[in-house]
Amino acid sequence: MSAEFSLAVQFASDADNLPSRAQIRRWVAAALEHAAEITVRIVDAEEAQALNQDYRKKGYVPNVLTFEYGEVSPGVLGGDVVICAPVVEREAREQGKPLKDHYAHMTVHGVLHLQGYDHIDPADADIMESREAVILRRFRIHNPYLSFPDENGVRQ
Repeated sequence: MSAEFSLAVQFASDADNLPSRAQIRRWVAAALEHAAEITVRIVDAEEAQALNQDYRKKGYVPNVLTFEYGEVSPGVLGGDVVICAPVVEREAREQGKPLKDHYAHMTVHGVLHLQGYDHIDPADADIMESREAVILRRFRIHNPYLSFPDENGVRQ
């Protein structure tokens, strides 16, 4: 259910194994239900933590932040998705999943937030998580909300 969009991808991290612009574009396209102007910015921990503190008054380093700007022109949503490379790398390692798959999940997650999806209320979380799983399945990515292996490789 792809919509027209313009996308700027910014790499503000020197992390290894970052996704390509083309991969990010495919993930964004798969998650979009509305026309949009989006920036996806991949950052290091310092920038992610500063943004989280400045805009959300939270002192931790998040995996993804979404800044929704509403309609930037008639029928076109605007916003930024900021993904923290070191957190995504750590979470992928801890959860025993391919790094690329976790970047895809964080991109889709952020784009859904941009369109008004949320996960604060359990019912809304169920809707958002099932939407993410459907989108990720298109890329042959395992549902991130199902069990994942522990440090011994055993699925929990």
